[in-house]
Amino acid sequence: MKERLFFPPVYMFIVTTVYGGVLIGLGTWANPRIEANRQFAFERAVLASHGLDQGSTAQLHQRFLDRFKEVEQTGFGTVYVLQEDGQTTGYAVPFEGRGFWAPIRGVIGFEPDRRTVTGLGFYEQSETPGLGAEIVKPYFRNAFDGKVIQSNGRPLRLVPAGQSTADNEVHAITGATQTSTRLEDILNDAIRRWQAQDAPETAP
Repeated sequence: MKERLFFPPVYMFIVTTVYGGVLIGLGTWANPRIEANRQFAFERAVLASHGLDQGSTAQLHQRFLDRFKEVEQTGFGTVYVLQEDGQTTGYAVPFEGRGFWAPIRGVIGFEPDRRTVTGLGFYEQSETPGLGAEIVKPYFRNAFDGKVIQSNGRPLRLVPAGQSTADNEVHAITGATQTSTRLEDILNDAIRRWQAQDAPETAP
């Protein structure tokens, strides 16, 4: 009788230990691959901010290493400087903040004037499919190309579809008011903090 009473907890302990070990092992094995995929998604977003995100995984990774220089700016953080023949030809500015459901993280690109937008790339978002998640679609991201941020008021604005747009305005996603509002705030927060710093200096 005593043996039978002890059997269930002992059995559960053994099963839990075995399966727990298996899960830990799988996690340890998968973590490097997950981190590599996360890093590639970020690199692709940096490249997308300047329309350079076409090609194979290997080509994109090498392009990121060859074309962008990582620079730390006090008061902001890391900025990626696009260089060609030793000259600065643009900037890639990371941004992140709380979306409607979860964090939204991406990169916005600028011309050397630090005012003209060259593009937008995302590497993390969990917004509603068919609504807020439309922010990653080319038709929305491409709408930022050539926009010029304003020094007074809000640098960029997302306005209702159908409304005429100014130089710093882009049509919001129809039916995704919360995502559009939050993305506007996230972008403007990053732009203001970046603009408050001097242009990053790069060494050859």
